[in-house]
Amino acid sequence: MKNILSILLEKTNLVAYNDFQNIAIVGPVKLPVKQCDVEATFNWYTWLPVDKEHSKEEVITSLNEMNLAFGQQSSVLVYGDFANSDNALIRMHSICHTGDIFGSQRCDCGYQLHESMKMIVEHGCGAIFYLADHEGRGIGLFSKTFAYLLQEEGFDTVEANHALGFEDDTRSYEDAIKVLGSMRTKPVTLITNNPKKLDALQAHGLLTDGHVPLWGGVTDTNRHYLQTKVEKSGHIQQKITR
Repeated sequence: MKNILSILLEKTNLVAYNDFQNIAIVGPVKLPVKQCDVEATFNWYTWLPVDKEHSKEEVITSLNEMNLAFGQQSSVLVYGDFANSDNALIRMHSICHTGDIFGSQRCDCGYQLHESMKMIVEHGCGAIFYLADHEGRGIGLFSKTFAYLLQEEGFDTVEANHALGFEDDTRSYEDAIKVLGSMRTKPVTLITNNPKKLDALQAHGLLTDGHVPLWGGVTDTNRHYLQTKVEKSGHIQQKITR
């Protein structure tokens, strides 16, 4: 049997991030997934910014000192020959505790996550980047609870965030694009309804062939939320029906 450390070192890669940090990318792990009518095996990776001076070995041997359970880490599900395929779909999906885990119908996040998996499997190649620290467009889960309380009093998503002292959207995609660049050098097609999101990702260096929209999962309880995204957040106008 291989030495434990050698096994883990083979599956760990350090990618330059900035002057002070690298990004440690770990994987792939074979992950059989079954969500609704999607059943496929993905390659799963996680990543973590680490101090520049730390080697791969130092990262691995200090795991039990990092208290990682008290923070969030991002990950990515990869399907097909992601590095070499000419056409690949990607979804930059912001974590949504209520929508993705509980199936909340106040948003369409859970629907978009599962539908993106289906689109990528049917396409034959792609990746879903599941981004930590993006809850509530970057305000965090605890703050999102207060935003939801304001929404129950008639505020829309943007108004609620502003009322709590936050910008409409504070999400960052820089580390995700660094990870993407370590896995693939060819352009990708982004799954999104938001041209501003595409512009922001391109500004950070995303090589893209454009984007494809993803609408659906509309209910009476998220209709106003979706309309706000169109009217105030620049999402592509599309007739919102059940």
